[in-house]
Amino acid sequence: MAGATGPKRQDTRKFFENLSGAGKCIAVLTSGGDAQGMNGAVRAVVRMGIYVGAKVYFIHEGYQGMVDGGDYIKEATWESVSSVLQVGGTVIGSARCKEFRSHEGRLKAAHNLVQRGITYLCVIGGDGSLTGANLFREEWSGLLNELIEQGLIDEEAARSHSQLHIVGMVGSIDNDFCGTDMTIGTDSALHRIIEVVDAIMTTAQSHQRTFVLEVMGRHCGYLALVSALACGADWVFIPEMPPEDGWEDNMCQKLSENRADKKRLNIIIVAEGAIDCHNKAITPDYIKDLVVSHLGFDTRVTILGHVQRGGTPSAFDRILASRMGVEAVLALLEASTDTPACVVSLVGNQAVRLPLMECVQMTQEVQKAMDEKKFDEAVRLRGRSFENNLSTYRLLASQTARSDLQNSSFNVAVMNVGAPAAGMNAAVRSAVRVGITEGHKMFAVNDGFEGFYKGQIKEIKWGDVGGWTGQGGSLLGTKRTLPAKHLDEIAEQMRIHNITALLVIGGFEAYVGLLELSSARDKYPEFCVPMVMIPATVSNNIPGSDLSIGSDTALNAITDTCDRIKQSASGTKRRVFIIETMGGYCGYLATVGGLAAGADTVYIYEEPFDIRDLQANVEHLTQKMKTSIQRGLVLRNENCNENFTTDFIYQLYSEEGRGVFDCRKNILGHMQQGGAPSPFDRNFGTKVAAKAIQWITQTLKESYKEGRVFTNSEDTACLLGMRRRAMVFQPVAQLREETDFVHRIPKEQWWLKLRPLMKILAKYKTSYDVSDAGQLEHVTRVRPKENDASAAI
Repeated sequence: MAGATGPKRQDTRKFFENLSGAGKCIAVLTSGGDAQGMNGAVRAVVRMGIYVGAKVYFIHEGYQGMVDGGDYIKEATWESVSSVLQVGGTVIGSARCKEFRSHEGRLKAAHNLVQRGITYLCVIGGDGSLTGANLFREEWSGLLNELIEQGLIDEEAARSHSQLHIVGMVGSIDNDFCGTDMTIGTDSALHRIIEVVDAIMTTAQSHQRTFVLEVMGRHCGYLALVSALACGADWVFIPEMPPEDGWEDNMCQKLSENRADKKRLNIIIVAEGAIDCHNKAITPDYIKDLVVSHLGFDTRVTILGHVQRGGTPSAFDRILASRMGVEAVLALLEASTDTPACVVSLVGNQAVRLPLMECVQMTQEVQKAMDEKKFDEAVRLRGRSFENNLSTYRLLASQTARSDLQNSSFNVAVMNVGAPAAGMNAAVRSAVRVGITEGHKMFAVNDGFEGFYKGQIKEIKWGDVGGWTGQGGSLLGTKRTLPAKHLDEIAEQMRIHNITALLVIGGFEAYVGLLELSSARDKYPEFCVPMVMIPATVSNNIPGSDLSIGSDTALNAITDTCDRIKQSASGTKRRVFIIETMGGYCGYLATVGGLAAGADTVYIYEEPFDIRDLQANVEHLTQKMKTSIQRGLVLRNENCNENFTTDFIYQLYSEEGRGVFDCRKNILGHMQQGGAPSPFDRNFGTKVAAKAIQWITQTLKESYKEGRVFTNSEDTACLLGMRRRAMVFQPVAQLREETDFVHRIPKEQWWLKLRPLMKILAKYKTSYDVSDAGQLEHVTRVRPKENDASAAI
């Protein structure tokens, strides 16, 4: 894989070369309900395990396979997990196992593990599966003693297998496990739901229908809540928020108001465990009968069922599973006699390790709080991610302005700048509606700064942004024009329309534009108003934010295309594909897309490479193709090197691989920018814009003096970005230092840490800095304020 990563600071960083798996046996199993992405986790555990020198075993059919032993426990090879990354479900099978719940069952399982020398266990499943694993670990020494008494193992075997180490990963589409922001499978389930909702919306629109959709989530309303946010549903029912008495009339009133507001359809989303405040189930059929009898609307019910568990995993789930799988192996290698069984999970954008039983207990407390009708407590225990979704939903659901802010007479302008990115429209909709709720007058600027100086500014109302969440591109229109040459005209337009705050949603041009406006504050008092920018670009190249709106949709487009391209070669002999991705000089799409698609090599600008690296990569692929592996995938960022072009690399591979494999090339182009936004981008856009408007309201209050808004301090021209675990407002002036303006990228980029991980999974020897690996933390009830990662969906 390309190039050196600069000098190694051996003294301050910890590398995992000294974590050896030699002589250790790791087993991996999937248990309980299946979830898309489990295969990605299995693949990462197998490959990372083999990489560190351990033996890795599959346990087929979950705990049942562990109890039955025999052929159910098989050694895994590198090739045995080839081509599983894009497969949904779990290829090693999963089953719910009654026998493992009995002491005899666990005794059989212990015997089967000891026979194969397995003392490291990686369990992928829900809270039930992980609780079972922990009990097994606690009983381990007692089980070994019983096996000695029964003459099934000797003292020596018991001594050498005296410790069982366990690491869990949560695979569950419901996202009902406390301690992690996203469980493996949740994002893919949201993809399935949103695909269905988008399809239903077109038919509902045609016939002016109301649709009631039931989604999974017996005890947890996450899927219902987030899909309601992502599709702009009229009403949502979730177990954590039972409606008050009289909800039937309120709902029907809201539906008829929406119809009167020229809306041709209504969408109501119901979690399968939805209840009212008297603990009575709320069913889709009950809602349908209610709407028909009260309003006479043509109403249909759709129950999504197991569709939500199926299909290929999304890019997010593949990356999450790969990161967690590698982290799980590291956690096993570092485990000692006194470390508790842990789960590896994701908080914000960071991998963390949490004590398994703390998470399980908290998850059980949620259910207890719900049984006792302490619903606010249950929502708090679910964690920040759930709370933030719920508060954003409530913000967007109330159409009336807050009484304390009515007639605030502040005019807030919203605009898109730069290239279009999927999710921009969701952000604009959210900003407009939250702004109206906060009592502002909202103005839309068409065509970026160009439209601004030409005066393409008009007031935008609640109903104008209906149905915007699912639309790709930019409905406001967006241009790359920068404001510097038109400051006079822009200032004049701000004066004419009395604009007292500005929200800019866009890419690198939006960031540079905001810098230019804030730098001109001395000369133009019109720019002395609160200004905030939200990053929205497929390239994800904005300083001050780990993620930007639109990049998740682009990653899914790349991943889907790579899957199809790989499949196109399924009947042919060995073939390598060279694929060019977008991103300007930023290698994010190529690297993270490569991780999600299972690429062999990824060439990016940030990691320089020369002809020797190219040679080594070709040789590496040639060796691979001599095994049972049939297909190779090479990704190249469009600007990674001006001389080593996509054509050059294609010709080099074609020549050097002659007789072993043939080559094809593909330039993905603008398809990476198009398409309907992914659930993540809709949700991310919605929440970030809501947070930005709340900041604007607060800043306006603080800077309103003597009948006018005036503020020229640095911290009132900000970028709202996600940093590790938190959403942070950062003055753009301070971000200047962090920016490489020539190449339009941040000087430091978090995702470069994922590159070694990708190389390891592609069988390259590399140095992996684990000083940033998850340290064991504790589950906290109320996380400190600065860690408010409202971005993590």
